[in-house]
Amino acid sequence: MSPLGDFIEQALGHRPSNTALFEQALTHGSHGGTSYERLEFLGDRVLGLVMAAWLYERFPDEEEGMMSRRYNTLVARETCADVGRAIGVPAQIRLGKQAREDRATGSDNVVGDVVEGLIGALFLDGGLEKAKAFIRNQWTPFLDNQRQAPLHPKSGLQELAAAKNWGIPVYETIGRSGAHHAPTFRVRVTVRGGGESEAEGSSKQDAETAAAAALLEKLKN
Repeated sequence: MSPLGDFIEQALGHRPSNTALFEQALTHGSHGGTSYERLEFLGDRVLGLVMAAWLYERFPDEEEGMMSRRYNTLVARETCADVGRAIGVPAQIRLGKQAREDRATGSDNVVGDVVEGLIGALFLDGGLEKAKAFIRNQWTPFLDNQRQAPLHPKSGLQELAAAKNWGIPVYETIGRSGAHHAPTFRVRVTVRGGGESEAEGSSKQDAETAAAAALLEKLKN
């Protein structure tokens, strides 16, 4: 078994028959050749299916809205990145020289995307049951910590704005900096009658979430 095969078996609980799939899942676009993007697309859907079925099974009396809150947190890029760091993914990512120098392995975007790529590779090489076993094993601590369904900051801000008749929150990207593979976005959220806040994130979605959280905190005070 190759070093990569050993890593896959230890981290994912699966002895690979096609290590090339997992090598692709670990290859960033800056490295050259075929990157993880197609496998990430597939893995994202596999993760979503497994997580939705798991929540449906585990919370038989919970309404759809509550399950959606849990789901959105569990499949978020930050959670995927936390899983990736826990199983040693950053050290395995294949990067181009500039991306390595820019420390792309510290990016939630990159690590989270690679984890989804690995799930896609695991699904193709081992089937749905192998992917399901890996996801349930690695995501159990995150789900166990959700005593109540978490409310996403953007949903929380929208609910508060609706309750106070302030209108819909408006998000505006006001800046982007950093390298192409590790960008930083700055977003402003404005609620008519409720004020505005700005925040940064490694993706537009992350920046919007942070801005919503900041405005919610401001409105509580």
